[in-house]
Amino acid sequence: MREAKQILVCGGAGYIGSHMAKMLAEAGYGVTVLDNLSTGNREALKWGEFVRADLRDPEALDNLFSHKSFYAVMHFAALIQVGESVAKPAEYYDNNVIGAYRLLEAMRAHDVDRFVFSSTAAVYGEPQQEQITEDHPLQPLNPYGRTKLHMERMLEDYATAYQMRSVRFRYFNAAGADPSGEIGESHDPESHLIPNVLMAVLGEAPQLSIFGHDYPTRDGTAVRDYIHVHDLAAAHLAAIDYMDANTGSTAFNLGNGTGFTVKEIIEAAEKVTGRQVPHTLGERRAGDAAILVADSAKAQEALKWTPEYIEVGGIIETAWQWHRDRKY
Repeated sequence: MREAKQILVCGGAGYIGSHMAKMLAEAGYGVTVLDNLSTGNREALKWGEFVRADLRDPEALDNLFSHKSFYAVMHFAALIQVGESVAKPAEYYDNNVIGAYRLLEAMRAHDVDRFVFSSTAAVYGEPQQEQITEDHPLQPLNPYGRTKLHMERMLEDYATAYQMRSVRFRYFNAAGADPSGEIGESHDPESHLIPNVLMAVLGEAPQLSIFGHDYPTRDGTAVRDYIHVHDLAAAHLAAIDYMDANTGSTAFNLGNGTGFTVKEIIEAAEKVTGRQVPHTLGERRAGDAAILVADSAKAQEALKWTPEYIEVGGIIETAWQWHRDRKY
């Protein structure tokens, strides 16, 4: 029997990382999760071997890579709160850049040459077109986005100098939960729209505030692209085969290519839950674009990947099952 390829999932106790660990294990890969549990959830550690360590600790990384041979590494271990990054940029550069650099150096020292990186649509900054392609100008507006762009450029340089293969995924709005209900989205604080909508329905959070209702959109509220976490993980799985056949460092957008307004999310949530979403209308937030939607044609063609969850109702159904019955 062929030995399973070993994948290191950094940040695998978090929202997307835990879904990735599950999908890798179900696809027959060996899984090791590295997480410092600063924001991750121990209850989400259900697949693979868990190593509690910090990416900024070179000794811990060297010990791990010395005792285990990895085929590829996936990075989900970033701090992600935009507002916090403005107030605490040093923490973001320390974790997101220095931590990832230490990881890349450990990989180089132990001849691991395949890396999948969770980037973000925040690297684009103010959108210059309704559907954003990968060649859109990269002008992030906050430290969070700048740390991700810094890492993207580092990966391009590592590909040129050290022949390290990498795939950089620029996420739009990750949403939903595993259909099994075992794992889901649990941030503290929670900044994403769909979980805040559902927590407002359940009385676990204050009534929802809609920031801006006079945008030039079909109902006056902002339009965003929501991609199911399962579809995100499927693209990462496909990236392993892609790196087998392609050298260099490649960036891909990950979105479903369809935008939904805030009001449409609320209406869909009310249909799924059978309950009203308590909400108020507020002023626009500075820096919020009217429309932000991904063009994911490049990923669909190169990775032979197609999002499964296209309708927002289906995304919300999985999230609702998780929030209603959540275990952590």
